[in-house]
Amino acid sequence: MGQNWVMPDNPMPHDSSPHDSSPHDSSPHDSGPGQFRADSFNPTDLFDVRGRVAVVTGASSGLGERFSRVLAASGATVVVAARRADRLESLAGEIGATALRCDVADAGDRQHLINETVRAHGRIDILVNNAGTSPQGRAEEESLEQIEAVMEVNAVAPFHLAQLAARDMLRRAGEQTASAQAAGARRTGNSEPTGNSEPTGNSEPTGNGQPSAGVIINIASMLGLVAATPIRQASYCASKGAVVNLTRELAAQWARKGIRVNAIAPGWFPSEMTESMFGDKGSEAFVSTNCPMARFGKPHELDGVLLFLASDASSYMTGQTIVVDGGWTAR
Repeated sequence: MGQNWVMPDNPMPHDSSPHDSSPHDSSPHDSGPGQFRADSFNPTDLFDVRGRVAVVTGASSGLGERFSRVLAASGATVVVAARRADRLESLAGEIGATALRCDVADAGDRQHLINETVRAHGRIDILVNNAGTSPQGRAEEESLEQIEAVMEVNAVAPFHLAQLAARDMLRRAGEQTASAQAAGARRTGNSEPTGNSEPTGNSEPTGNGQPSAGVIINIASMLGLVAATPIRQASYCASKGAVVNLTRELAAQWARKGIRVNAIAPGWFPSEMTESMFGDKGSEAFVSTNCPMARFGKPHELDGVLLFLASDASSYMTGQTIVVDGGWTAR
């Protein structure tokens, strides 16, 4: 992981969860224009993910392992997925997660991951599409088989997993909408429920009363936005560019149904895909010369954006890619 760290025993110091009592139930302005009620308003409540079910792919190492630890330490029920079952079991034992072996290149494994998560935990609230692969080589020499393999893992798998998770999210949203309408009809004495029957949310509203069916976070890359050369990774850049625009399209299609879809585009962070760069003088000089902050990213520097996107703190945000790259793409 690149550094030792310890998550606090109680990373969210507030007792109230947005699943129990939304921080939006009481406005900070209730006591009068321009006046905050400090006793009923705490901005950190917006970042609470306690009680939510999160699936993280590529969780056996690197950023996926870190994301799993952060979500678990923040109170989420986490399902960790990757190919290496031994590493998964070890991680799951440490953080109290459910381990499910999954090769995201296999469509059957992807379906199994979603089915088993729903069977074990009843739902999926957060999907983190993190698994990826990044071979290097000259563009004119990449084989078709390699290009297809990279696209399968980095672009097709996130799309398919998002589809599968969204179907569960929308199914639950539809059931809850129908139940709420039926309850309303009983209260008003009408024999038939009224209102828009399209599923638009799940059990709790987020943001300004907008129902939420779920959250999908795609892990893209700054190399989905700019070229990688002199590090030659044409298929990787193509796949991550696809993730960036896939994020926009899914967000636009599902926004009114209560599903938010956003992406994180990391720069140079420690992971198995970048491990050859660490300790290599040439690579370190390359990053220090070309990155405005003149260094690699540290694992904890993605924690905040992950929790922001996974929680109600980003309830009015969808279709966006947040770049965390030390200024690399600002050059």
